[in-house]
Amino acid sequence: MYRGLRISVVIPCFNEEHGLRHVLEGIPAYVDEVVVVDNNSTDDTARVAQELGARVIFEARKGYGHAYQAGLPAATGDIIATVDGDGTYPSTSIAAIIDDMLDHGLDFVSASRFPLRDARAMRGRNVLGNKILTYTFRALYLRWVADSQSGMWVFRRSCLAQIHPTQPGMAFSEEIKIEVLQAHGLRFGEHHIDYYERIGETKLYTWRDGFVNLGYLFRRRLGRMPATARPPVGDTVTR
Repeated sequence: MYRGLRISVVIPCFNEEHGLRHVLEGIPAYVDEVVVVDNNSTDDTARVAQELGARVIFEARKGYGHAYQAGLPAATGDIIATVDGDGTYPSTSIAAIIDDMLDHGLDFVSASRFPLRDARAMRGRNVLGNKILTYTFRALYLRWVADSQSGMWVFRRSCLAQIHPTQPGMAFSEEIKIEVLQAHGLRFGEHHIDYYERIGETKLYTWRDGFVNLGYLFRRRLGRMPATARPPVGDTVTR
């Protein structure tokens, strides 16, 4: 527990046996529950997770969003934190993010990677893609967000009753932020973190995933897909 609250960490994984071991061994002691979503892996991801004490959920539908749609509802903590299974996001920052969230009355805090403290942690084309998507996000939704594509979030579990992200792939990251920003009464913030080079082979298809995410931002803004979110209420807080 941390500050009297149960903490769950959800980790989506597809063939991350090497990185996952590093991630799980570094999970802070105050975390009460770790949920690893095995997204149809063909390696020993599930075995590594079980050996290191995580609860494993199998999700046969391939895709980053599908993995989270299975994993987030399964988490039982008062606070849910997410990290990737490749070692890029720092689980050691969860406590600082929770402090930020509680001390400022926030409900959902997204961990911002930018500006990168270590330029080697991300390839140049990925930096460019993230900038394009984040600038587009700001322009379309009139919200100043430092990192629209971040995959590390810390939020109150009660948020899940008000947000309903449905994207199957990488667009889930931007979708969940839009859902929170447009949900009635939820307060959104950002907290700057360190970001590290991934362990193992990348699963990201930079150009394909980038264009899919860009297309989602425009389609949703133009009303060409169902939106479950409420009218925008509350402030955006960035730290």
